[in-house]
Amino acid sequence: MTSIAPVAPQDAAPFRFDTKVAVVLRDDLAPWQELNVTAFLMSGIASSEPGLVGEPYRDRDDNEYLPMLRQPVLVLSAQAEYFAAARSKAAARDDIALAVYTGDLFTTTHDDANRAAVAAVPASDLDLVGIAVRGPKNVIDRLLKGARMHA
Repeated sequence: MTSIAPVAPQDAAPFRFDTKVAVVLRDDLAPWQELNVTAFLMSGIASSEPGLVGEPYRDRDDNEYLPMLRQPVLVLSAQAEYFAAARSKAAARDDIALAVYTGDLFTTTHDDANRAAVAAVPASDLDLVGIAVRGPKNVIDRLLKGARMHA
């Protein structure tokens, strides 16, 4: 997996990342589901490689806040048919970090149950309602064909 380079200071030229992060949500989710799925998927991406998360934030009063992901995240949507092929293509590559969220996870109540729900289903039969990916920009751009910017 390609590492994230340091962020340029505020007065420097805009920073260009060599990777892209994207979440793709199924286009028939309720708003609360979209937010829930995005949050869970991004926690997977943020933990996928050291250095993806920056330093803690501080305000002028010296209050400390949690660090966040160091690069922008695209949020897209697609029809249900998109997800099986996108998951398969992403999973086949060593340079793509992939997180999945299935419809079954809306009915579970804890992390162990979430993992068990995914483990019970063959990859080709997962009822994917969202995926998150991180990898080289050109690869992610090709992988995201068929998805559109979330409205």
